[in-house]
Amino acid sequence: MTDPVADSLADKLRQSGHRLTPQRELILRAVQKLGHATPDEVLAEVRTQSAAVNVSTIYRNLEVLEQLGMVKHAHLSDRAPTYHSVGGHEHFHLVCRKCERVFSVEDHEADTFVAQIRDTHGFVADVGHLTVHGLCENCHKET
Repeated sequence: MTDPVADSLADKLRQSGHRLTPQRELILRAVQKLGHATPDEVLAEVRTQSAAVNVSTIYRNLEVLEQLGMVKHAHLSDRAPTYHSVGGHEHFHLVCRKCERVFSVEDHEADTFVAQIRDTHGFVADVGHLTVHGLCENCHKET
């Protein structure tokens, strides 16, 4: 039986001159499973499968996977970047400063904003890296 995730990853890696390693496959699967995860969270998940992986391997391979368009990162806090799989839907993030909930918002909801930036500044925005901090509805009601 073939594995579409491994096959797609292997193809993209080969085309870029890399090879599919067990660590790369474990890291991509961890990001997909966790949804949004810091490198330390990815490391903890990967270590449930293989104790022989260190944090530098995680960072190095997340960088390769991002270059290949398999994952993206966003800065959801002042901590390390948070990675998510590109295999799902394109989205940006809303982060509540009080309760720290993260909301994924479909990219089309920023179309007016993105068009205005393009028209005014000639700049094409990558909303997949966009993070907007503020208060969620529940926390805003409490203030």
